Amino acid sequence: MRKVFAGLAALLVLVVVAQFYFAASGAFSTAPNDESFRPHRAMGYVIFLLPVLMTIVAALARMPGRLIGMTGLIAGLAVVQVVIAVLARAFNDTGDTSTTAGQLVFGLHAINGLIILAVAGTVARQARALPRSAVPHRRAGVDTDAGAPGPAAGSAQPAS
Repeated sequence: MRKVFAGLAALLVLVVVAQFYFAASGAFSTAPNDESFRPHRAMGYVIFLLPVLMTIVAALARMPGRLIGMTGLIAGLAVVQVVIAVLARAFNDTGDTSTTAGQLVFGLHAINGLIILAVAGTVARQARALPRSAVPHRRAGVDTDAGAPGPAAGSAQPAS
């Protein structure tokens, strides 16, 4: 289950990087805004749903609480992205011709996206480290971590 989580975490980082690509290609597209940002908007749903799935997997795998929380945080930050976009549009719809307030608020969308990328990277890095740091399972005095450094289960320790 931990390897599945680590794979999903790596996928999430790739999805977030693709999201930045879709945002940039939409910003420089000659198509209308609704059409040019369609891939960016669709990927936003993935960035929300994937961490929700990952949070469930992490909880079922009994991963550290901090890792479960950071994974849930990504889904929460994805919701904040939508709130920022809605607020920016609301400021732009006030009839103000300068639209500086909406642009300033919408700038937070990019900053929040960078925070999402940073947290997703941290989750992926910690998820990759989990299988290496997992405690080996032992059954009835049998060492299941054969070849590991240190004394095997049941071996005699030299007297001091």
